[in-house]
Amino acid sequence: MKRITLVCGAGMSTSLLVTKMETAAIKLGVEAKIIAVAEADLKNHINNTDILLLGPQVRFLLNKYKTAYEPKGIIIDVINSIDYGMMNGEKVLNCALNLLQKSKE
Repeated sequence: MKRITLVCGAGMSTSLLVTKMETAAIKLGVEAKIIAVAEADLKNHINNTDILLLGPQVRFLLNKYKTAYEPKGIIIDVINSIDYGMMNGEKVLNCALNLLQKSKE
């Protein structure tokens, strides 16, 4: 099971994206637990995360999170702005899956 955590300022704007990603996961036959959290609440969920995707509005946190969480084996990236704006759950899910696959190579 892949554990994907999305982070944005308040966790609200990523909630719809989570729903679309879950739908895409079912369609693709991928077992994934996908959650959206506010930046302030991430510390309560980081231990249950394989990949951390940042909403474009919090991309400034990328280096901070890479420093803190990559040593723990967590993959961190920023969601593509266009895919985020279009709420393209399938593209965001595929990006996450590709990042996970690359990390295992």
